[in-house]
Amino acid sequence: MDGPNAPRRPLPNVTEMNQHFWRGGADGRLHILRCADCERWIHPYAARCPACGGSRIAAQPVSGRGAVVGFTVNHQPWTAGVEVPYVVAVVELEEQADLRLMTNLPDTPIEAVRLGLPVEVYFEACGGIFVPLFRTAKAAA
Repeated sequence: MDGPNAPRRPLPNVTEMNQHFWRGGADGRLHILRCADCERWIHPYAARCPACGGSRIAAQPVSGRGAVVGFTVNHQPWTAGVEVPYVVAVVELEEQADLRLMTNLPDTPIEAVRLGLPVEVYFEACGGIFVPLFRTAKAAA
């Protein structure tokens, strides 16, 4: 897709197994699999719970809040049309220790990114895919 609505990043191949993650952002919430047997959150997606082996798993919305637990700044122009430098971050969601996902922080100045930075999800929509991105969390009221 070219033009003003072209994606700013390569898009994933959406499958039955991962559609909850890539299409769930349509409702403004991040959806992660959860085991009905042991209540463990599961990401990346899997057919069985890695903790208990259960198969009763289903997508549920999470808060979308977390903290940066690792990051790097990429200066290499790997993909045409994607401006460098940009942050590649690992965010741990508040729902569970070790519930982590890799993402970008395009709305946060690079110099402001640090370990422990509180962040919140937002979505970049493109053709029915909602890419979860993160930005510095707004202060609680």
